Parts: sequence; C-alpha cells; structure tokens
Amino acid sequence: MTEQALRGMQETIDAGTGVAKHLQLQSILRRFVEEQATAGAAIPSERLLADHFGVARMTVRQAIDALVADEVLERVVGLGTFVARPKLDLQVKLTSYSEEMARRGMVPDARVLSFEQVGASRLVARELQIDPGQPVVRFRRQLLADGEPMSVDENFIPAVHVPGMLDEEPPTSLYRVLSERYGMVMEWGEDTIEATAASASTARLLNVELGAPLLKIQRHAYVSRTMVDYSVSYYRADRYKLWVPLQRPGMRTPRSYHPHRHQGS
Repeated sequence: MTEQALRGMQETIDAGTGVAKHLQLQSILRRFVEEQATAGAAIPSERLLADHFGVARMTVRQAIDALVADEVLERVVGLGTFVARPKLDLQVKLTSYSEEMARRGMVPDARVLSFEQVGASRLVARELQIDPGQPVVRFRRQLLADGEPMSVDENFIPAVHVPGMLDEEPPTSLYRVLSERYGMVMEWGEDTIEATAASASTARLLNVELGAPLLKIQRHAYVSRTMVDYSVSYYRADRYKLWVPLQRPGMRTPRSYHPHRHQGS
C-alpha cells in the first residue's frame, strides 16, 4: 500500500514558486486523500515522504500536523498515520440507534451482550429513583454501523413497566418496542456527557486500544413525569463529534436556517 501510495503522488515540490515547501506538500497530500485514498488507509512514513519529495522530515511533519488538525489525517500511536474516517455528528435526540443510523444512510446492527432481569444495584436504583433490589430489565448491546463497532449501550428499565418483555426476542429497536408494545413514547430526557478512557472489556468490544478516549453518555428518559429508562453508552471518540445547536433565550431560529451536517451524516 505504501509503494502504491507513493506512486499516486506524482506532483513535485517547486522551490522557486515562493510557496513554503510544507504548504505545497500539504496541498499534495490533501489532493491525494481526496482523490485517491480510502478512509482508514495508511499513508507513507515521514521518512519515505521526505525521501520521495526531497525535503526535510520537519517539512513533512509540518504538513502532516496541519492535516491532522484539519481532521484529514489521524495519527495512531505505535501504528502510523492514516486517512481519517469521517466523524458522525452525535446529535442528542430521543431516538433509537437504529433510527439514527438509518437517517444517516448506514446499515445498523447490534450484538446482544445481555438481556435479563436483575435486581437494581444501588447505583441503578438511585438513577432510576427506585428501591435497591427492585427488578429491572438489563439490556446491553454492542452497536455497529456498516459492520463496524460504534458504541456499547446498557439500558435499565423497571420491570414493572415492561411485563413479558423477556418472553420475546431481544428488540432490534428498543424505543420502538417500548412505544408500540407498551405505549411508552419517550417525551423528554436528560443526558450527562463526559470524556472517559476505554476499559479492557469496552476496548475489546469497540475495537480500540486500552485507554482510548471515549464519549460516555448517561441518559434518563421520561414518559410524562415517570422515568422509564436509564442508560449508559460508550461511543468511540474517533468516530463521533458532539454537535450542539445553540440559541439565545427569547430568540427565534430563522426559517432559512439549516443545521450544518457533518460529513458522514
């Protein structure tokens, strides 16, 4: 792949143009990524690029640093530099994962890790505002899009709200089942979002390295004033960016306004 990539970079750096060499190389690499490379593909090492273009490694590093900052390339410690995969805009909505991925034109899938009734731990009981030990349905899944792991989700639902749920196969769309079978349409919710590092078990499920950055989202979802779902989700930080629309209190959004959609949405 490295030799093929170098053959695809036919342009040369002209010292007589007055344009800094690292800026010329930056443009060459950007065009290569946009026109020839595929997401996730490795690019040649700094040494090979320096030899190929006849420049110093510092020049190559400056060009690559700029493209990493622009999210055109991404560095993976110990492995090299790769064409960046587009990050999905993580819009905070009360929709199911399958609905959200379908909206993006991606094929959603899920691997069920657990679907069982357990007694609420003290933590879960506190979050759901129920008594410790009260039965809850625990539904933990590895969620994928186009075959690639994207997040690990764990939902806790008071069993009293979903009688007979465990008698059926695990749902492919949790919120759809809650709506269609139990008449519970999520009306509002609260999310807490924070950065965290991948534990050993989560890293394996998300196909990332131990300690890799993740987005952790804890959600409390309500029907009217009743909390019916508490969930904890771990999203790959290399595949998501958080998109939050802002509006000044008392101001109306112009009708002509269309939220910017990031690449991949």
